[in-house]
Amino acid sequence: MNESERGKEEFYSEVQELIEGLSRDLLSLDDQEKRKKVEPDLVNDIFRAVHTLKGLAGLFGASRLGVLSHNLEEILDDLRLGRRPLTREAIDLLFKSIDAYGQLLHMEQSQEVDVPPALEQFFQDLSRFVHVSEGPALAPLAEYELDAGLLSVLTEYEEHRLRTNIQQGMSLFRVRTIFKLQTIDEELEQLKSVAKPLGEIITYLPTGGGDSDTIELEVLMASGAPPGQLQKTLGGPLIRIEELARRSSAPAPAPASEEHGHESLAPAKEVDSDPHELRPTPGLQTASLKSVSQTVRVDIRKLDSLMNIVGELAIVRASLARIMERVRGQGALRELGVELHRLHRAFDRHLGQMQDGILEVRMVPIGQIFDRLGRIARQASREAGKQINLVITGAETEVDKLIVEELSDPLMHMVRNAIDHGIEGPEERQRVGKPEQGTIAINAFQKGSHVYLEVEDDGRGMDPARLIETAIQRGFLSEQDSRELSHQDAFALIFLPGFSTKTTVDMLAGRGVGMDVVKTNISRLGGVIDVQSDVGVGTKMTITLPITLAILSALIVHVGGQPFAVPLSSVQEALVFDPANLRTVDNREVMTLRGATLPVARLARLFQMEEQNRGFVVVVAAGSRRLGLVVDYLEGQQDIVIKPLGPSLRQVRGFAGAAQLGDQRVGLVLDSPALVEEILAGEVGKTPLGLRRGMA
Repeated sequence: MNESERGKEEFYSEVQELIEGLSRDLLSLDDQEKRKKVEPDLVNDIFRAVHTLKGLAGLFGASRLGVLSHNLEEILDDLRLGRRPLTREAIDLLFKSIDAYGQLLHMEQSQEVDVPPALEQFFQDLSRFVHVSEGPALAPLAEYELDAGLLSVLTEYEEHRLRTNIQQGMSLFRVRTIFKLQTIDEELEQLKSVAKPLGEIITYLPTGGGDSDTIELEVLMASGAPPGQLQKTLGGPLIRIEELARRSSAPAPAPASEEHGHESLAPAKEVDSDPHELRPTPGLQTASLKSVSQTVRVDIRKLDSLMNIVGELAIVRASLARIMERVRGQGALRELGVELHRLHRAFDRHLGQMQDGILEVRMVPIGQIFDRLGRIARQASREAGKQINLVITGAETEVDKLIVEELSDPLMHMVRNAIDHGIEGPEERQRVGKPEQGTIAINAFQKGSHVYLEVEDDGRGMDPARLIETAIQRGFLSEQDSRELSHQDAFALIFLPGFSTKTTVDMLAGRGVGMDVVKTNISRLGGVIDVQSDVGVGTKMTITLPITLAILSALIVHVGGQPFAVPLSSVQEALVFDPANLRTVDNREVMTLRGATLPVARLARLFQMEEQNRGFVVVVAAGSRRLGLVVDYLEGQQDIVIKPLGPSLRQVRGFAGAAQLGDQRVGLVLDSPALVEEILAGEVGKTPLGLRRGMA
């Protein structure tokens, strides 16, 4: 990749981060507008993000992104300066712009030229909206007793916030305080947090005071609180508070007070679009040119390459261990064996640290996709005419970056499905004694080497009888087979391609497309999805996923003389196989394990291999289901890197890929969740999953 291509990749990545941040801020703005308590700083932050996007687009020649950003900047500038009211129409337009940004970014990456008609229409709507301004004008500052020197340093936005606060009857205060240069960002944020309940910080500027390690700032604050309360709340040995001006009882033009004229907040006017950027004072020395940031952006493909190298080293480690054992068995080479053992332990320790370090770098908060879901839920609920409250917990739970990206579409389908099928309309909810506003709760948490995602709604729930009836009507199921289905099997019907209980097609659902995609994508990630539902109460779907797919600890087993790898994340235990413990129930072999019935599958028969010494049962789990896999013998545990299968084998269910083992052998990696699903459902051939496989 040359320098130009690297620059483009950095541009795409940075724009994507800005769009995601913009989406989060818009969700907060939407919530604040509903509560009729909009924070001016939030509107200004959104303006600054769009301003940054505009600058990046111009720098890299992304003209369409630049045009969108310019129009949004005009609207947001009017909003933050009070020239336009914050209406639902304005918020809806801002939300649509997030989707437009996503489309335009994709077009830039794929070098598409033609703009889709829907996007072209959005640009026209946006352009018309730009030229509408209805905001009331605020009274000129000349009507108030203010310091002329102070007014000369304010930006347009700061001046607007000053007018707004004074017109609301607030007093102005100068807060002088000293910050340490090394911790100024944290201390400023702390000051703003403490001051927020009492008023609004308009600006802060350096005075030129302080030494090489500190800086003195003058903070201009508007507040309705008395000076004594401000001093008590903000007070400290390094803070001095002085009241500058109160609104006159009879507003009239007034000259600047001589008392304050020589103590302006800065010596000269500074034109700047960023109201919270520190402006340098002549003579103030810069303490250091070092960056305060300790983070770097890394392409995930580079981490994949490093992980592959770690995987190869793991193979070398296993080979070294075998050589060490052979040497230690030779009496004449005993001392050499001891030395090899010492080196092997050091190598094993450092390799483990490297592996853990790379895995840690790959981990990102799952909240990255939750932010997008909030926007989708808002849009879908408005289209469906329903009131939805989206509750999210566990956003800080960390998962492999690749898994997070692959989860976006499944979760989007699940949320849309909950809104369309699950949550009732306001009138129906009132009839059954529920609040008009429905709730969709998304919860993420880690347990062992797995991450669990729960998507739960308080809607109408699913009726197993209706699901079975629909499956029969649409030819997915026969009358005879339907009599043997459990409730859990009936819920699994929703994952059949083309299955839908909705009789009409709309923008959200009815085409039978969605939940089968969810099932396929989750399975591809080595995960499973369980469904629980009660009529009239709601539905809960639980996704179980491995934390990472980059490198896995696996149990190496042998079947028919061939090695196979079973990911340890799905292995519960292994025990000696005793054919005398087997019995047959409903044409399926089962055994009793600690009082519970455990279905058993002989892998040699399943893979059509020669049955040899069936010595062990490996108990694997997928969600709440368990299965015993009969294998010949256990070789031991090993870390593996999964390599994808070729195109001809990729569609074969039951295998996650292949891995090179320690002695240069290649072993297939079992996809435990898929095996559990296929064997428990497909062996009899009467359940929904068996039918789905037959249709494929």
